[in-house]
Amino acid sequence: MSTETADLVVTGARVHAPRAGGAPADAVAVRGDRIVFVGSADAVRDLVGPATRVVDAAGGLVLPGFQDSHVHAPFAGRNRLRVWLNDLHGKQAYLDAIAAYAAANPDEPWILGGGWAMEFFPGGTPRKEDLDAVVPDRPVFLFNRDVHGAWVNSRALEVGGITAVTPDPSDGRIERDPDGSPTGTLHEGAAYTFNDTVVPVPSHEEWVASVLEGQRHLHALGITGWQDAWVTPATLRAYETVAADGRLTGRVVGSLWWDRHRGLEQVDDLLAQREHALAVAARAGAPVPGFHPTTVKIMTDGVLENYTGALLESYCDGCGGHTGNHGLAYVEHDLLVEAVTTLDRHGFQVHMHAIGDRAVRNSLDAVEAALAANGAGDRRHHVAHVQVVHPDDVPRFAALGAVANCQALWAQSDAQMDELTMPFLGPDRGGFQYPFESIRAAGARLAMGSDWSVSSADPLEQIEVAVNRAGPWARDVPAFLPSEKLPLRVAVDAFTAGSAYVNHDDDAGRVEVGARADLAVLDTDVFAESFSRNGYVPVADASVTLTVAAGRVVHSATAQ
Repeated sequence: MSTETADLVVTGARVHAPRAGGAPADAVAVRGDRIVFVGSADAVRDLVGPATRVVDAAGGLVLPGFQDSHVHAPFAGRNRLRVWLNDLHGKQAYLDAIAAYAAANPDEPWILGGGWAMEFFPGGTPRKEDLDAVVPDRPVFLFNRDVHGAWVNSRALEVGGITAVTPDPSDGRIERDPDGSPTGTLHEGAAYTFNDTVVPVPSHEEWVASVLEGQRHLHALGITGWQDAWVTPATLRAYETVAADGRLTGRVVGSLWWDRHRGLEQVDDLLAQREHALAVAARAGAPVPGFHPTTVKIMTDGVLENYTGALLESYCDGCGGHTGNHGLAYVEHDLLVEAVTTLDRHGFQVHMHAIGDRAVRNSLDAVEAALAANGAGDRRHHVAHVQVVHPDDVPRFAALGAVANCQALWAQSDAQMDELTMPFLGPDRGGFQYPFESIRAAGARLAMGSDWSVSSADPLEQIEVAVNRAGPWARDVPAFLPSEKLPLRVAVDAFTAGSAYVNHDDDAGRVEVGARADLAVLDTDVFAESFSRNGYVPVADASVTLTVAAGRVVHSATAQ
């Protein structure tokens, strides 16, 4: 062991690290951006000098820094700086918050933000009249929590020119009353088109502030790296800026956005975006670990709650019959195959949103075609969400080397699942949901991501659901499809090493000498037998006290 002193020493905690025999480690030392020691508290004393920061974790747990494999940090950060509804529950709480924001910001021409949940509105569709009552004079546009729909007031509909005779877009729907009048909910493409063409475009400075706010929140949760699953030209510029000037302290993989209204001609644009961002970083001498726009995100379908998730068998009508509606494939099978094959040939990783079983099958078919055309590589393509997976497709993840990118928080019984999902899937197909353990047992690799701000970014809450198939808000609710519970160690590894693998970050995801010093320190050892409560592991009862990214302390609970 080198006798040169460390910059940081964490001691007094169980270290989640591979150890070939002997006692478990209870100390870690960091010098620069590297882990230089993993071992005993007695032995680490030799590395403590006058300038060493020593943190006594007091019986806690040291993990590799969490990595989120599917997150929307700039959009979440922007909402946090505007109307943030994600932490509220119920229509009245939403309206109170919206009214308070409007009153506090009288000069804002639009009221923007989001985070409302469908479960608090009949049929999952809020109405314009409620918004009109609190903001009658300015347009209001609020994406819902899963960003597949928006709530608007009458003034916004007026500004957008949406009336009873406005046709639905091909990839979305305007919710209407029986006479055709828009009710105030825009679904899918109707919401996206409104956002892109009517809502004022944020400035570059706003996007930079949004990236930094998103980063601050993620670091506070122990997250040291992430894959941004929706990078637009505007957010790409913001990431370039904060990476070049050293303010990007997390390692970020950027998933460049595939425009589902275009075809293969956009590949040249995506190549240009990638090369421009890499050139900006090179000119600036941007510090590592930096920003890596090496992935393309393709939305292959929508979501089940508004019947746009693509299914093999049509949706049930909630009364024992079928509707004939199979949902929407935003990128049809053959084009998806061509797109993934082409992107793979150009060295892109492909990140596919797939909710329904038809979308999952189409995505796996595309990966299979790319492998057949281009040969095996190291792209690490992944399929996100994997909500409904036909049993025939479960073993294909391992066979194709496709990673299952899991959003574990959704795999529980709640109002959305019980009222807006299960009745329209039916009991048999409902049992195919979120088959995390089945995919893992078949030999595939798992990664985990939050989809924040769709749901909480907190890895501990997500791991709790992955392990128990119930969550911290309803621990007494029966486990949802309990055969798909993950062992705690597997769930933790999926949120650290698994997501680091997806992010091509082979320098992290583990607490080992020589690895990049990305660490998350918890106040509690969640692996301790005494932590379990009658077989339920309340992981979210723990909290992050220290986050270290590339050797730099980016969050400290004691400094708050």
